[in-house]
Amino acid sequence: MIATTAVSRRRDAMRVVMVAPPWYDVPPLGYGGIEAMLAELVSGLSRRGHDVTLIGAGRARTGARFLPTYDPAPSERIGEPMPEVLHAAKAYALALDIDADIVHDHSLAGPLSAAARAVPTLVTCHGEIEGELGEYYRVLGPAVSMVAISEAQRRLAPDLNWAGVVHNAVETASFPFQERKEDWVLWLGRLNADKGAHIAIDVAREAGRRIVLAGKLTEPAEHDYFEREIKPRLGPDAEYVGQADADRKRELLAAARCLLFPILWEEPFGMVMIESMACGTPVVALKRGAVPEVVADGVTGFVREEAEELAEAVEAAGGLDPHACRAHVAGNFDVEVMTAGYERIYRQVIAAPGEPAGGTRDLALPVT
Repeated sequence: MIATTAVSRRRDAMRVVMVAPPWYDVPPLGYGGIEAMLAELVSGLSRRGHDVTLIGAGRARTGARFLPTYDPAPSERIGEPMPEVLHAAKAYALALDIDADIVHDHSLAGPLSAAARAVPTLVTCHGEIEGELGEYYRVLGPAVSMVAISEAQRRLAPDLNWAGVVHNAVETASFPFQERKEDWVLWLGRLNADKGAHIAIDVAREAGRRIVLAGKLTEPAEHDYFEREIKPRLGPDAEYVGQADADRKRELLAAARCLLFPILWEEPFGMVMIESMACGTPVVALKRGAVPEVVADGVTGFVREEAEELAEAVEAAGGLDPHACRAHVAGNFDVEVMTAGYERIYRQVIAAPGEPAGGTRDLALPVT
């Protein structure tokens, strides 16, 4: 167990139980956007003097008290139902012994136990809100208060019990800033068709630029996609370098001419976009999901309607100011901004648990 942070508690400090998904360490060693965001939030709350207990799997390096449900994290079983269910059951039992003001749950199955606890449960929706996930949260009703990670996500299901919107964030200073870029472009993410890696290769080739691809390739569907769409496109100007750990990811993001983000679904956020801009690297993306909320078109990247427009944007990205990219993240997507947003929402939910969505609890944090 990691010792609690040395920061002294404020008189108005809250006692927060944070529940992570069961699949990766917090923060993750490689892939794991939710776990990366969680690590930053836990650290940010601890720095503000709040008493945070993190329940998760594997190991944690956040400075907060940590209670593991699995050791090591069952990463190789991602997608199986039993690790998720067992993790939720253990997390519920562990939380019963903690004198908390609020439980903030980021797992899938964990919110099922919300109605059985005395303190309110806040859920951050990290996934696709349309379809079964939205129906799931709809059935839970007022037992959980919900946070969207973008306005785009909330608009897709306005009837859910939203407490507000808080964009994901990074510790800007932890990303290396590089003003002079190399001549190749980067795609980084999970090798799933909806992430558009195949489009990124085609766009880079049309622009006459070499592309480097780095991403998670573990699940059967990812391997099928890679064999069908990516492997035939690889060559001297298109290289897959495997899954990048935290250090390698930063090296790639800092050096690239731009990040290509040609997503084919309504992605609710996209952590890699702010990671890229924190390094001073602009983002060239399709206008889907939260992209227009995250990328300042013409300043920190280019947002386009059609894939056919991206090659020209790749060339234009070389003329954007890396300092503007970094400043955009520091002002809108830094950990301190995210932490302040969650702090306000915690206080609202604790004061009025189960209050219907809307009204004074609509605490959206727009990009300026």
